[in-house]
Amino acid sequence: MEDAELVHRCRAGDELAWEVLIRRYQGRIYALAYHYVRHAEEARDLTQDIFVRIYRGLPRFQKSESFVPWMLRIARTAAIDHLRRRKARPPADDIPVEDMYGLADDGPGPDDQLEALSCKQLVHRALKSLTEAHREVILLKDIQGLSLEEISGILDVPVGTVKSRSNRARLELAREVLSLQDGMEGEMA
Repeated sequence: MEDAELVHRCRAGDELAWEVLIRRYQGRIYALAYHYVRHAEEARDLTQDIFVRIYRGLPRFQKSESFVPWMLRIARTAAIDHLRRRKARPPADDIPVEDMYGLADDGPGPDDQLEALSCKQLVHRALKSLTEAHREVILLKDIQGLSLEEISGILDVPVGTVKSRSNRARLELAREVLSLQDGMEGEMA
């Protein structure tokens, strides 16, 4: 069933249509939320908030629009709002630096990390070092699969700017992946 039909059914109160939309896009929304907050539990909470915003925004969705860019625009705005609120009110459960000694690290040790490092992890590490604008373009274009025009609408920049950022971002990402690979090979030698 097409997204437009599902949206129409949701507006008419069809809960099953809403469930289909959630199941169809929950992975994409979670990935976008995680991109911004970098913490799994916080990304899950943010994903729920985003779907609430999407549901409330359904009456404003125009049939002439493409659903995915419209939805991702809402998700991006919600994520940025979340980060602004978090910056204004940092979490109260921060641990003072002096109390951090002796805390167990739940993550794998350096040897385990090196063995478990895959191509996907390498790319994600390289993505973290990109500028926010470049990381965002790669997320929307290469990971979310949006067209240049759709990204232009979401970011509110000209298509030419999106093309330029996309090309620069891919070059920057490639350089960073190669640099990380060279660093790993040097460590293993």
